[in-house]
Amino acid sequence: MGAYRNARLRLPRENIDLPEDRGCLRWVLGVPLTLIHLLNAFSVFAAVFVGPEAEWDHHGYENTAMMCLVAMCLSVLGLLITLIPSVRRAMGLWWLAPPLVLGLIAYIRGETLG
Repeated sequence: MGAYRNARLRLPRENIDLPEDRGCLRWVLGVPLTLIHLLNAFSVFAAVFVGPEAEWDHHGYENTAMMCLVAMCLSVLGLLITLIPSVRRAMGLWWLAPPLVLGLIAYIRGETLG
């Protein structure tokens, strides 16, 4: 019994990062990240292309500033989710690009609003 137990312990153990398991994990993690990035892209689009009509349009300035704030919050959320080690291992580092680019665009739009 001792030899069998020692041989069983020496067998290679399953690893959670098997290549055949990553397909399903990428879908499970990719769909929420994609939805967050799409919402972020919509808010950046609204902030950049739907702005105030003139200097008297205070509501337009407030709405654009709010869309910039929403876009930056969604960028931070996307970055935080992507920085989780298991997500980063499964999805790759290129998933950091959309929230960084969209957040930078929203920040620049918010700063140049006035």
